[in-house]
Amino acid sequence: MDDLKNSPFLKACRREKTSVTPVWLMRQAGRYMKEYRAVREKVSFLDLCKNPELCAEVAVTAQERIGADAAILFSDLLPILEPLGFGLEYSAGHGPIITGRMESQTDVDQMPEADVDGGLSYVYEAVRRTRKHLKPEIPLIGFAGAPFTLAAYILEGKSSRVFEKAKHFMISHPSAWHALLEKITRALIPYINGQIRAGADAIQIFDSWIGCLTGEEYRQYVLPHSQAVIRGIHKGVPVIHFGTGTGPFLKIFREAGGDVIGVDSKISLDQAWDEIGRDVAIQGNLDPMLLCGPTAELKAHVKEILGQAGGNPGHIFNLGHGIVPQTPVDNVIRLIDLVHELSSR
Repeated sequence: MDDLKNSPFLKACRREKTSVTPVWLMRQAGRYMKEYRAVREKVSFLDLCKNPELCAEVAVTAQERIGADAAILFSDLLPILEPLGFGLEYSAGHGPIITGRMESQTDVDQMPEADVDGGLSYVYEAVRRTRKHLKPEIPLIGFAGAPFTLAAYILEGKSSRVFEKAKHFMISHPSAWHALLEKITRALIPYINGQIRAGADAIQIFDSWIGCLTGEEYRQYVLPHSQAVIRGIHKGVPVIHFGTGTGPFLKIFREAGGDVIGVDSKISLDQAWDEIGRDVAIQGNLDPMLLCGPTAELKAHVKEILGQAGGNPGHIFNLGHGIVPQTPVDNVIRLIDLVHELSSR
């Protein structure tokens, strides 16, 4: 714990002054890295997620390779769906496939109350092993999907761009919708706290698909459930609340809670910070595709974002979403170095 006290990442979560702007990247352990691809040649994605030693290897290797100021647990948003009674598999080229009926209040009622401690013990073991193998001064971020995003996957049965089935269920069956999110919330709180007990130093809540809603839809159908999750997380552990497409309703999104609000690249960092208020930290928000371009262009955008932050305490540099597979690893390393060099104070 003493080793982590001066972590730039954790200090920024608390809006304390840091000597450099801390930086970590979503999907910093992923297909753009040859080390990760070598592991994936041996095991499927779901088998990897259920192998704590391999999860630790992938997460620690990525952090050390790129020099990020924090590591993030290697896992996925969706394994929690299995103890909720749904089938889960990952199809090459098609992403996750979720099976199980969800069409009515009866279907919600028949969902089991998730035994996350029994059903997801491998995640907690991955946290313990990753924390053990990380350098003691490097924080470990645990994570989970937000209630809306998990419900959307359940109702669509796969990834989607518009989430028509989820939105139809939400609007046509509001009582069943709220019951579904309440059941998901009851699973998420012990799941997240279990990660903290196992050694996670911070938590990120991913609401990856929330941008398909309007602000009023978010307030009516989602806000109470996200609030309940964040309020249920053990106090003293920083919570990053991240969503994509939240620019039009950032003020409402912030109401759900979080010590840090993560924003995508569709809104400038300074505008986003003004929207959420300067009494909360912010994370973001470089366009991931800039990592695939020339260094001069990358440097210009890093300078721009750091300039928008103005050196104010509470900025964690990150992407607006995850690293894309075609990204050269040298560009990722260069980004980390640039953020540190240009923000040194």
